[in-house]
Formats: sequence, structure tokens, C-alpha cells
Amino acid sequence: MSRLDEIAQEQQEEAAQVARRQQAKRPRPSVGARIVGGIGELLITAGLLLGLFVVWQLWWTDVEGAREAGDAVSEFTEGLDVEIPEVAGEERTEEPPPEPEPVELSGDTFAALWVPDWGLDYRWPIAEGVSRDSVLDAGMVGHYPDTAMPGQIGNFSVAGHRQTYGRPFFHIDTLAAGDSIIVQTHTAWYVYKVTEYDIVQPTEVDVIAPVPGEPGVEPGAAMLTLTTCHPLWSTAERYIVHAELDHWIPLEDGMPAELLEDS
Repeated sequence: MSRLDEIAQEQQEEAAQVARRQQAKRPRPSVGARIVGGIGELLITAGLLLGLFVVWQLWWTDVEGAREAGDAVSEFTEGLDVEIPEVAGEERTEEPPPEPEPVELSGDTFAALWVPDWGLDYRWPIAEGVSRDSVLDAGMVGHYPDTAMPGQIGNFSVAGHRQTYGRPFFHIDTLAAGDSIIVQTHTAWYVYKVTEYDIVQPTEVDVIAPVPGEPGVEPGAAMLTLTTCHPLWSTAERYIVHAELDHWIPLEDGMPAELLEDS
């Protein structure tokens, strides 16, 4: 070994000894410091878990709800007994609309909701009942039991999420007077026109009375009411949209003009 190699080796050994001495002199963390460090690690872990929960709540439930709603409305459409011509059907106002068969099972899809102003691809299943588990959290619009059925005199009232679980009513605040809201059953299209909107407290359940806001009054018109939470990301209030039946069209006669591409 040359003298230069010996010098290099000695320098390496000295550096290693210095590092060992410094390591030996370094004080061990106190109990308090270790506790604080452990709490910090727990907080970081909790933050990560909370972030994952938010992603699940805001994104994944939305994806799952939309998928389930899509499956339900497709099943409803495939179960129709009539072939619907893709032409504008004759609008009927002089005769009372046919009465749909009553729906007994909660969660059973019996109609579809169309809102042309939200896009011609907006088509959402309406299920019987407003159970969170079997209806609303499954991405569907829910029909309040004991309110009128589509086209009937009274107040056909439905609820839906405004955020998460498919968020069927996310754009509810864009509806204005005169806009069309269409309900499709197994027999007919019912075209309602928006009359007004309101923001109320959750306890103001008379918005779904046969005559909205006037419980006990005998209805004289066929109404539709949409209800959802307000404002966005909160359940503090309810956003309400009222509409009145404008006309109806038997399925075998065609479609509402609002749902045709060239209308």
C-alpha cells in the first residue's frame, strides 16, 4: 500500500470516529417530545383518512349513485309495453290524464323525470318512497307517499339529492318560470311548467300539501313539486320548485316537442 493510500485510509477512520462520537453525544428525545411526535403522526394519519372520506363522499358516492340511477331508468324504459314514435305527439288538455297504477313497494321505479333545460340526456328514475337507503342514496328521485300521482289533481311531490349520490337536483336553482319538467310513466308523458320557487325551513312540510302552502284546501289543479337541500353542501334549508300540469301525451302518440333534437 502506498503512502497516499495509507493517508486516505487514516482520514476515513478519523471521520468515522468523529461521526460515532457525535452520535454518542446526541441526546435522546424526551418523553414529551416523543409524545408530541406520536400525536403529530396520528394527526397526519387522521388527515389522510379524512381526505379519503371526503373523496368517497363527494366523488365515489356520486359515481355510484349515477350508475344505479342509470341502470334503474334503463330498466324502466325497457319495460315499457309501447313503441314510442320519435315525433311530436298531440298535446292533450281537454281530457283528464289516465291514472297510473298505484305503486305499493318503496323503492320501486314507476316513472322517469326529464328536464330539457338540463340537457336531453337528463333522464332520472322516480321511485316510490323517500327512504335514504333504498331510494335517495341509490341515486333516484323519490315520490312522497300519499301525494298525488303524475297527472292527477293534487301535488305530485318528489325529493332528490342536490349533491352526492348522483345529485339529480344539482341544477335545481337554474329552473325559471315557464321551464318544462316532464314526467314519463308507463302510459303517458306529463308536461309541467314551472310556476315558482321557494326556500323554506325543513319543518315547512306544507310545500307538498295538495295545494302547496295551504294544507286542508281542496286542490283544483295538477301540480308538481321538487324538493332538495339548500344551500349546496348543507341541509339547513330546502329549495322548492313548484310547477303546474300544462298538457299530457299518450306514449303511443309520440313525444313532447321539448325532447326532440330538432324542436
